[in-house]
Amino acid sequence: MRPTLRPDAVLVQAVIAGALSFAHLHDLAEAAGQTGWKAWAYPVSVDLLLVAAWRRLRTLRAAGAPARSAWSWFAVALAASLGANVATAGLLDLGHVPDWLRILVAGWPALAFLGGTLLVHTPPVTEAVASNVEPPTVDAVIERDGSAGLKASPDPAPVLPAVEPVPTHDPAPAPSAAAVPPALVAHARKVADDHRARTGAPIDSDTLRARLGVPAVMADAIAAQLA
Repeated sequence: MRPTLRPDAVLVQAVIAGALSFAHLHDLAEAAGQTGWKAWAYPVSVDLLLVAAWRRLRTLRAAGAPARSAWSWFAVALAASLGANVATAGLLDLGHVPDWLRILVAGWPALAFLGGTLLVHTPPVTEAVASNVEPPTVDAVIERDGSAGLKASPDPAPVLPAVEPVPTHDPAPAPSAAAVPPALVAHARKVADDHRARTGAPIDSDTLRARLGVPAVMADAIAAQLA
């Protein structure tokens, strides 16, 4: 699809303003004694300085750098353009131009060349910012990334004492005579007396274990207490 050309009011205004300003600068330079091609060179010089200052101003503002110098040269070029517009509006007799205006017109080329040189040949913003940064010291470099192999050795890991494993279940203590309840001993004594009365013989540990229903070890302990 072919793009369609649409008139832009701002662009039209810029063309009209540029053409009128160009013509006014030419007329003023010619009235100040600059004839021929020299009169046409003055408006070109003013417009070029204006464009260079504006571009430099945008670059500095985008980088966040001070733009005081760019603003100064932009104001100088804008004052020259506006001054020519006002001077040729009938407020100045172009047939009798004052001497101070002739001096300004004659000195403009040198002033415009100085401004353009300073604007165009100034180091880029990134280089200017980098030149203001102090180089890091040796201590800072070593501290940052351990240059030249100087790195602090890490502290040794602490040695923990050996811990013996804790058994999950304690072995059950063997029953003893002291572990036999007194009530059980009294009951066992009655059983033993009954056995002696029926059989005429003392009761043994196996019979006592069977009558009481206790383990053999506990039966032996009870029999020892009954002896």
